Amino acid sequence: MLAWHIGVNKLRILKIHKIRTETPLIKSFVFHDELCRQAKPGQFIMVWIPGIDEIPMSLSTINEDKLSAITVERVGEATAALHLKESGDLIGIRGPYGKGFKLFKGSVMVVGGGTGVTSLVPLAEKLKVLGSKITFIFGSRTKSNLIFLDKINKILVGAQHQIIVTTDDGSYGVKGSVTSPVKNFLKKEIFDIVYTCGPGPMMSAVFELAEQSNIPVQASLERVMRCSVGLCGSCVVDKFRVCKDGPVFTSEQLRNMKTEFNRNNRSFIGDKVNV
Repeated sequence: MLAWHIGVNKLRILKIHKIRTETPLIKSFVFHDELCRQAKPGQFIMVWIPGIDEIPMSLSTINEDKLSAITVERVGEATAALHLKESGDLIGIRGPYGKGFKLFKGSVMVVGGGTGVTSLVPLAEKLKVLGSKITFIFGSRTKSNLIFLDKINKILVGAQHQIIVTTDDGSYGVKGSVTSPVKNFLKKEIFDIVYTCGPGPMMSAVFELAEQSNIPVQASLERVMRCSVGLCGSCVVDKFRVCKDGPVFTSEQLRNMKTEFNRNNRSFIGDKVNV
């Protein structure tokens, strides 16, 4: 166990095995790492871009043909630098860290928004193996931002499932946000649990809808992270440290972080900022 923790926290330098362009602003970076092959869906790694920064990223692929991957939207200096990388270039990683999703066999709803769907793809794979009935609802701003539709369809072949896709502008699937089909399904069907990852306002709305139906939720939160081991405090939400207590939180925990769950984030220097 001690060797595991030492290995997880050690920076490993590795080559990018392959890069996939998902959309004009989103790429997946595929690599081989033994510890990431053992990760749980929902866990994250710290990715070091030499000379630029170290940033937290969810694993979008876990142990697929012995390879893992992260899926990255170009939104700032570090992600822009990562997008300039090519196959064979070097990056550093630490982890996997944090608490992942707990698996439940039964009727489950999986709700994703934007790049938040990345951590839900490995979850869907595990739920299928478990024999769960899966209702997968996910969306994006527009069709051009939509990722992993083909992969999700492929993963769920052979499982009892239904897939609903939404876009804000109606360019694909149902027009509007994911919360509308979530609300409709919760009215007509019984679910054992709701899993969600995406923008804070979306997850907050999903959580409130599930609370009204008395259905437990597991939500994966995203915050600025520096140390990844619970020391620096940059990812604090109310009394919780996202890197250590999460990033996946239960309904009981979410009820105790309502003042910041959907209202506040922290900047890179630790100041509270509105979401």
